[in-house]
Amino acid sequence: MLSIEKNILKKSFEQIDKVPFKVDLMGKDSFIIGDGSPQFTVHINKDINKADLLKSTSLALGEAYMEKAIEIEGDLYTALDCVMSRFDKFKVDHKAMSKLIHTSTSASNQKKEVTSHYDIGNDFYKLWLDETLSYSCAYFEKDEDTLYQAQVNKVDYTLKKLNLKEGMSLLDIGCGWGFLLIEAAKKYNIHGLGITLSTEQAAEFKKRIKEEGLEDYLDVKIMDYRDLKKSDLTFDRVVSVGMLEHVGRSNYELFMDCASKVLKPEGLFLLHYISGKKENAGDPWIKKYIFPGGTIPSLREIISISFDHDFYTIGAESLRRHYVKTLLHWYNNFEANLDTIKTRFDEKFIRMWELYLCSCAASFNNGMIDLHQILFSKGVNNSLPLTRDYLYQH
Repeated sequence: MLSIEKNILKKSFEQIDKVPFKVDLMGKDSFIIGDGSPQFTVHINKDINKADLLKSTSLALGEAYMEKAIEIEGDLYTALDCVMSRFDKFKVDHKAMSKLIHTSTSASNQKKEVTSHYDIGNDFYKLWLDETLSYSCAYFEKDEDTLYQAQVNKVDYTLKKLNLKEGMSLLDIGCGWGFLLIEAAKKYNIHGLGITLSTEQAAEFKKRIKEEGLEDYLDVKIMDYRDLKKSDLTFDRVVSVGMLEHVGRSNYELFMDCASKVLKPEGLFLLHYISGKKENAGDPWIKKYIFPGGTIPSLREIISISFDHDFYTIGAESLRRHYVKTLLHWYNNFEANLDTIKTRFDEKFIRMWELYLCSCAASFNNGMIDLHQILFSKGVNNSLPLTRDYLYQH
C-alpha cells in the first residue's frame, strides 16, 4: 500500500474516533486512531477499490468484510458502533446505484424480494430467534428480561394498545410466524386473520394454530396487502409489525389506503415499523444482500399520508433502544449456534449475517434509524380510555 493511500486511509479513519482502535495494513504497517488503549483492531488484508468506495461506501466495505479483505479483531458491535457514528460521511452515487436502489414495486417482484429473505428456512430462524419466533423489536420492561420475555412483553404491550375486546376481529398484515395473533386469540378470544407472502411462515403458522387448538379463531393466508382493497373483508382492529419496510416509498399511500378500506369506523390500526430520520432510498449493501427492495419510511411522511386516509393519530412511540438490545440478543444467539449454522451455510453468508445484525444494532444505537409504533383510529374514536394507565397494568 502506497504512503499516499495510507494517508488517505488514516484521514478517513480519523473521522471515526468514538473509541480508540488500531488499524493494521496487511501486516506491514499500522496506526492508532484516538487516544488510549485500542479497543479493537481493523485488519485490512487487501486493497479496497477507491472507485467502489465512491459508488457506495457501505457496499464496498460490506463486501470487503464478507470476503475477509477486512477483518475485525475484537468485538464486532463495538467496531461497527464507531463506524455508524459517522455514517453520514459515507458516499452513495445514486446514478451508479440506481438499479440496485430503485427496484420494481410490482406485486410479483416484491413477493420475490420478500421471500428471498424470509424463506431461507424456518429451521435457520429457530436457531437464533426466541421460542415465539418473533422477528421484530422486542420490549424490555426490565433490563434483565430474556429475549423471550421481552418478545412476550412486546406482543402484550401491542395488544393492549389495540384495546381489544372479546369477539373482535383482528387483521395482522405481515403476520410472520403468527405469535401475535395466537396470543390475541388466547388472551382476548378474538377472531384473527394473518396475511404473509412467505410460504415458510404460513406453513409454520398453520401448524401452530393446530397445535394450540385455535382453528375456530385464527386463519392465515398467503396474500398480498394490495388484495385487501378488493376483498370484502372488514376488521375491528388492524396491526402490522415490521412489514411497511418492504412496501416501497411509491406504495405507502396504497398501503395506508388498503388498511383503511378493511378497518371499520372508529377501529384502531397499530403500525410498527423501522423509521428513518429523513426520507432516503435505502442503503445499497442492505438492499443487495439482506432486504432487496427494502425502504425505510420517515415518521413525518407516514403521519402526513395518514391524514388522507381518514386516520386520526392517537400516539407515536419510539422503541429504538429496545431494538439495540433485541439485535444484540439475536447476534449472541447466532454466535452460540455457529457450529450448526456452519453445516448449512458458507463463511461468506455467516459473515454477511453477523455484519447485518451488528450493523443494524449500531445504526439504532446511533439514532440513524428508529423504531416507531403509531396508533391510529379510523376517524375519531371517543370511546377509548382518557389516560394510558391501562397500558402498564398487569
